[in-house]
Amino acid sequence: MEWDWNFVREITPSLVQGLKVTILATLLGAAVAAAFGLVFAIVRMTAPKPIAKLTGFIVEFIRGTPLLVQLYFIFFVLPDIGIRLPALLAGVIGLGLHYGTYAAEVYRAGIENVPRGQWEAAKATNLTGRQTWIHVMLPQAIPPMIPALANYLIAMFKETPLLSAITVLELMNQAKSVANSSYRYIEPMTLVGILFLIVSLISVVFLRWLEETYTRLEDR
Repeated sequence: MEWDWNFVREITPSLVQGLKVTILATLLGAAVAAAFGLVFAIVRMTAPKPIAKLTGFIVEFIRGTPLLVQLYFIFFVLPDIGIRLPALLAGVIGLGLHYGTYAAEVYRAGIENVPRGQWEAAKATNLTGRQTWIHVMLPQAIPPMIPALANYLIAMFKETPLLSAITVLELMNQAKSVANSSYRYIEPMTLVGILFLIVSLISVVFLRWLEETYTRLEDR
């Protein structure tokens, strides 16, 4: 089968639309992962032992099961108990929960890296626990985490084709739809690879910029 540039021009708008959904799912999933990861980390470090252990079990369970299985559970099993979610929302929650368990470890390492004297200084100035976290601990802990969290963001972007399994019309699903209707696979699948590569390379450049910026700030 020969490469058909006319066909490429014809299908490009559909693939670009799919890429927009892919990027949207990645960014929303990253926001969910950042929030859940922080909650998981703080609960495991500060909650009473039974709650911390239960949270730890949940984190390890999510991390130890495939993302695809989790997506199927959220989209196909939850409706059996009355919880119906739109495909994109189910995908965002699945991505966010899955990567939130990895972000939790990044948060934990960052928080533990803050000198213990900061806790004691906060207590000495009569700051509440909430004020200590918001104004003392997190501002110092989060900057070193940014490169690691950005790596997970790139990994999440590369796993968005799994969302096609729950009918999200992201890039891969759009390409499969085009290929199945035209019986031409070389152009859509090649374009999918190129688009993923372009976005990934841009993300890597951005990640390196973040690392260099953080290194310069540390050196000052």
